[in-house]
Amino acid sequence: MKIGIIAGSGLYDWEEIQDQSWAEVDTPWGKPSDQVLTGVLDGKSIYYLPRHGRGHRILPSEVNHRANLFALKQIGVDCVIAVSAVGSLHTSIRPRDVLMPDQYFDRTRSTPHHTFFGQGIAGHVSLGDPICPTLHRMLTESAERVRDQHAPFRNRIVHRKGVYVNMEGPAFSTRAESEFYRREGFDVIGMTSMPEARLAREAELPYALLALVTDYDCWHQEEGPVTADLVASHVAANKEFARAILRELIQQLTPNFPSPARTALQGAVMTDPKFITPEMRNRMPWLKL
Repeated sequence: MKIGIIAGSGLYDWEEIQDQSWAEVDTPWGKPSDQVLTGVLDGKSIYYLPRHGRGHRILPSEVNHRANLFALKQIGVDCVIAVSAVGSLHTSIRPRDVLMPDQYFDRTRSTPHHTFFGQGIAGHVSLGDPICPTLHRMLTESAERVRDQHAPFRNRIVHRKGVYVNMEGPAFSTRAESEFYRREGFDVIGMTSMPEARLAREAELPYALLALVTDYDCWHQEEGPVTADLVASHVAANKEFARAILRELIQQLTPNFPSPARTALQGAVMTDPKFITPEMRNRMPWLKL
């Protein structure tokens, strides 16, 4: 089984992954964020892509999400597990908690770059439930098992669902924006996951996110403003918890587990196949038309 992972810089030095090597992957959509780290963990093939590149060189709005998801699809991964830092919009969701979003609200300005469709192929996938329910359940249960069975993580809180609002960045929110998101009922805020979820669905790949809570955005004035240093410190503190959750999940995964994502393109393409050129097909080679 091939498992795709998209995450930040803190996971590619995972010593337990055996037979590690970095592979270059070219795509019709340009270069991915970095080479793909390949290896084996508990008998499963792992393909890890650092979202911001090694050394964290790429801004959220600069991430080539199409190339990243295309690269993993081309490799043949069975699913994509993402890990990302988020800010909390509620006192009940604390820094160093983890949350598994089940819904998104998109506030980015880059939507045309967050789809494989266009340039001659018109398609519309169903995105009412953007997270794979099977992968979401397994990820949540894995997090709860790790918390319950390992003493160092007993005080961590696992939030089983929540709404992730995807802002543009790279600056953090203004206080007015943060208060607006709170009034709208959103739970956490981040800069990268919604494009991944959308493109994973268009690539018929099950997708779920392990969100690491690092701050209270800027609405909680008693806690002070969010800073890059603050985010980095909480991500580092959560690194071992995140790795333990991923390892527990990887042990549970089986090839081709049921997911509505696997048939997401059935009836989604509106374009007459006779108008789709070989060049267009090369941009979405998994289309069955």
